[in-house]
This record gives sequence, structure tokens and C-alpha cells, in this order.
Amino acid sequence: MLATGGAGGPDRYAGLRLAHLHVTLLGWIGLPVLGTLFMLWPTVLGVRMTDRTTKVSRWVLWLAAGGLVVAVTALALGLRRPAVAGLALYLGGAVLAADLLVRTVRHHRPVSAAAAWMLAAATCWLTLAVAADLAWLATRPFAAAQTGIDALLPVLLVGFVAQILIGALTYLLPVVLSSGPRDRAAVRSLLERGWLPRVVALNTGVAMAALPLPGPAATAGLLLAALSGAGFLAVVVPVLVRGGRDLSSDAGGASRWPALWGTAAGAVLTVLAVLVANGGGGASGGTSAAGTAGAGAGTTRTVAVTMADMRIRPARIEVAAGTLLRLKVTNTDTQRHDLKVEDGPATPMLARGDSRVLDLGAVTENGQAWCTLPGHRAAGMTMDIVVQDDTATAGGGHEGHTSVAAGDGALDLSADYSAGWRSRDAVLAPVPGGTVHKVELHAAHTTVEVVPGVKQQMWTFGGTAPGPTLHGKVGDVFEVTLVNDDAGMGHGIDFHAGSLAPDRPMRTIRSGERLVYRFRAERAGAWLYHCSTAPMLQHMGNGMYGAVVVDPPGLAKADHEYVLVSSALYLGTPGSSAQVAKMRQNTPDAWVFNGMAGQYAQRPLKLKAGERARFWLVAAGPSDGIAFHIVGTVFDTVYKEGAYLLRPGQAGGAQVLDLAAAQGGFVETTFPEAGHYPFVDHDMRHAEAGAHGMVEVSG
Repeated sequence: MLATGGAGGPDRYAGLRLAHLHVTLLGWIGLPVLGTLFMLWPTVLGVRMTDRTTKVSRWVLWLAAGGLVVAVTALALGLRRPAVAGLALYLGGAVLAADLLVRTVRHHRPVSAAAAWMLAAATCWLTLAVAADLAWLATRPFAAAQTGIDALLPVLLVGFVAQILIGALTYLLPVVLSSGPRDRAAVRSLLERGWLPRVVALNTGVAMAALPLPGPAATAGLLLAALSGAGFLAVVVPVLVRGGRDLSSDAGGASRWPALWGTAAGAVLTVLAVLVANGGGGASGGTSAAGTAGAGAGTTRTVAVTMADMRIRPARIEVAAGTLLRLKVTNTDTQRHDLKVEDGPATPMLARGDSRVLDLGAVTENGQAWCTLPGHRAAGMTMDIVVQDDTATAGGGHEGHTSVAAGDGALDLSADYSAGWRSRDAVLAPVPGGTVHKVELHAAHTTVEVVPGVKQQMWTFGGTAPGPTLHGKVGDVFEVTLVNDDAGMGHGIDFHAGSLAPDRPMRTIRSGERLVYRFRAERAGAWLYHCSTAPMLQHMGNGMYGAVVVDPPGLAKADHEYVLVSSALYLGTPGSSAQVAKMRQNTPDAWVFNGMAGQYAQRPLKLKAGERARFWLVAAGPSDGIAFHIVGTVFDTVYKEGAYLLRPGQAGGAQVLDLAAAQGGFVETTFPEAGHYPFVDHDMRHAEAGAHGMVEVSG
């Protein structure tokens, strides 16, 4: 269980944070602004404040202030219904104020249309924000309602506070800086230049940031609002400079400068204080990578979390006990996802580019987070939150690599491979010259990166798993010298392409010994070779396999030829009881093409539209076959186990090349247009666990 927020749990901590936010935004800022509007609004309209205004203002302030006290107290105590009731009273006060402003504006032309429109729009944003906040609190627990108030911050800080400030300055600056009616009109004319596009841009930007649009749209909205603010500065600076010259010789004017700058500075500091107080803790906590412990109780830490390709990254977060943990969750996938924290808050469903911040409070116990969409958690969209003691080390292994004894199903197949990593070249090399092909293969243990961030010791032929691909024609002779460089372990080799008594060439040789395996390729096909030493399940399961391609007679030339050897991947110490149990139960950690999970998704195979490509496939198993499929194409040629099943010119087409363990063949296709064509093992358990890649076709 994940314990957050101390004894009260996540809702208690969330309630305290919500109380703080409401005091700051609706109390410290909202109440003074509402009170000021009752005097400023009639002044902007050029009318006297009526008795009705006085009466309504009392009601508004009683409702808003009283409701805020009830709401904040209830939030701090973790009582949702009283908090909702208090916020409803505050909303009632805001609606009364808006109604009064509407009634006052009737039949009156404002002195400053720009100021009037900005003050009115700001009041509308306050009312809408309080209504939305009320809806969040009424329908969600405190831990989840935090995301609602976080999403409303642009509305309150930009749409309400900043717009009130700009509107008030638009009206007040001409009054403060001018020495007479003519001068006042000139200053107002300068300040109101382009006011309508600026108001439209600011409020459009706030709407884009507030609505549940993709992340880029929200960012564009904030930039649009910022441009509107820059437009105001562009007109206000010349006015201030001009006003400074005029007032420098005016004794009465000089005394107005401290008040003017004090008012502006106070408003700016108010906005900055709110941003710092509620900006998310990123400055103090920073963005942390997985596997790094926090600094301990009371420390705020923010971790950037992304969701894509059915994975959550980082898959593991380690913190010291008592760390105040915040997750900035961003969906970078094409489909929607959410993130639910065990016994804690959850995001709404996030479209591509959307972000939300989850406050978990003080984390004291281990827990997990996951996507709640059906099947996504089971497919691997989980994240572990691990609590460490302050004295514990974060890892115990080499930084940047998961332990090779892993195998808990938490592999992050969408992560990047390590710096310096190279994918295996899938291109089939041409047949060497001559009819006798001599090869020397060394059997040895080699440590390679087989999954992003995961290095595994493999048993290899020629230093790679799979071993080198051998290529020849019917009738060619292969002379393979096997050298056993593996201290303490015997190995042999079995070529399915040869036809001969296995007694001597396939015998097991001890460390330091050599043998020569000579066979003639009498039949065409895509053939498997593998270690012949018992137990073969372990030797093959740890990487001792490869492919031999023998071209059929008269094989037409293709623009590109690739070799893909499919196999299962079993992590862990080679030969250990845990690894052997997985092999016997056929529960691998991943399925791979050419020995590495998802390598051709990160390094796609590249060709041009209209070019013919031939894909040779060998199913190395050791227990599973393959159903090879390329999304967006139809195969016009299928060759399986020494025979053509389909040739160009026939009416039919093929969608997969299905191979049982140890079988081989090839398919051909021509890619019709530029684009990205995924290829997969259509057993989707295999595809989702690493047996997938990409063909990148250019125009």
C-alpha cells in the first residue's frame, strides 16, 4: 500500500493544499478585487455609485467571505460536503457581483471601453473558474480534485488577475499622469491603441489553456496571452516615459509617482507570489530520473512521467521515506491514457500532449501506479514507487542498467538503448565468391544489451546472438570450424542445412578444442543452426543459434534482402534454476528479432517506394514459432520450407509467413508509397513484448 500525506492519507494532504490554494486565490486576491470593482466599475462607466451598489456589495462580500471561510475550514479538515457548500456561497457572491456589473452598464457608455471590457472579462473568468472548481470538488475526492484547481491556475492568474491589472491601469494611468482633460484624452488614446485585438488574443489564449485541448494547443494559448501582455507593455512604456517628462516639472505630479509605481509593483508581486507559491514545487524538487533516492522527509520532489507505447516512464521511482512527491504526468501517445496511484490521486483521461500534476503528499510506503484502461495495466503500463531509508543506496548495480537477473515483466521496451549501442545489421550479405565457404565460429560467453537498459550474458557463436548468417547457393560447400573458447562448458553445433551422420561433426567439444564441420548444401531454403549440446533448451535459449540462407535456383534479384531470426529471450543468470524454470514453462521475458527487443523500431530498415524487398525468416524458438506480418503491405511471393506457396503474377496474395519453431522461408513485397510500415510477429503477445520493428520508406 502507498501511504501518502502522513496519517491522514492522500486526501488529508490534498485538502490542506487545496485550502492553501483557495485562501491565496479566492481570498488574498479574489476578495480585494471584488471589493475594488464596486468602486472602480462605476468610475470606468462615468456614473455615480448607487444605493443598490452599496447593498449588493455587502451581500457579495458576506457571501464570498463567509463561503470562503467555510470552504477553507472544511478543506483543511477533509470534509468535502461543507467545502462544496462554502464554495457554492462564494460562487453566489461572484454571480451577484457579475449581475450588478451587467445592470450598471445598461444605458451607459463607458469612459474607457478597453478598461470596461477587460474588467468585465476578468469577472467572467472568476465566475467560470469558481463554478468549475465547485464541480470538481462536488464530484471527486480531494486527491483528484487538485488536478482541477491546477488546471484553473491560468484562468485565475491570467484571465482574472492579469486582466484586472491591465484593465485598471488602462483607466487609471491617464487619470494619474495627465494634467487636464486634453492631456488625459491623449494618454488614453495611446493606451487604447489596438485594445480590441489585445483583449481578444488574451481571452482566446486563456480559453485555449483552460479547455481540455492537446498540450501544444494549451502552450499556444499561453503564448497568445503573453503576446497580448507584451502588446500592452508596448503602449504603456511610451506613456510612462511621456508622463515622466510632463510630471518632472509638476510638483503635484511628482508626488503621484510613488503611488503609481507602488500600485503596479504590488500587483506584479501579487501575481509572482501566487506563481511561486503554487507553481508546482519544480524549483525545489527538480525533475528526477528513476532510480534516484530523494533527500528525505519534508523534501518536495517532482518527477516527469510520460506515457507512450503501452509503457510508463520511468517504470520505477525511488524516494526517501517522507518525501513530498509530485508527478508531472504527460501523455505522448496517440491514444488516451490516465494514471491512477494506488490509494492516491488519479489524472483524468489525457489526450496526446496533455499534462496533469498529481500531488501524492508524503510517501511512506511502497506502492504502484497504472493506467486504468481495460488491459493496459496487464500489458505493462505500471510504475513502481519504492520507499528507501535515508541511508539506503539507490540501485546496488551499475547505473543505467537493469539487473540481468530481472524478469519481473517490468521491462521498458519503449526506452532508448544505451549510448554507443548499435543495432544488428539485418541486410543479407551477398553470396561469397567460389563454391566453398570457410567460416570459423568461436563459442564464448558475451555480455550484450538485449533490451533497452538491460545487459545480459549470452552464450554465443561468433560473439553475437544470433550467430553470423551464412549465405550460399545449392551445391556450395560450407566448412565451419568450431572453436570452444568457453571455459568449463562443452558446446557443439548442428546445421539443419546439411545431410550427414551427426556422430562426429555434431559432437560436444570441451573448452579449448576445435572441430571442423563440413557439409554440402543440397537443398535451398532458410535453415537453422544451433548448439547440439544437451540440454539444448538452455543452450539455444541463451543465444546459441543462427541462420543459413541457401538461395533457390534462379532466384530473381531484389532491391533489398533482409534476414530476421525470431526467438524468445530469457533474462537471468544463464543456467540458473530461475531461468531454466522460465524456459520450461515457456514464459520468456521478451520475444526478439535478431537478438534484441524492438531494435528495428529504434533503427528502422530503410528503402524507397517501389523497391522490391525480400525478407528471410528463421524461427529459432526454442519453443515458439512466428507469424510474420508487415502492416500496410501484401506479400506477392511466399517461399516456405523449400517450396513456393505464392509467386508474382498470381491473383492471390499473402498476409503472413507462418513458421513453426526451426522452420524458415522468405516473403517479398513492394512498398507502394512513402511512409512507415511496422512489421510484427502477429502473435500479439510476442509483438507487444519486443518482436516488432519498422520499415521506413522514402519517396
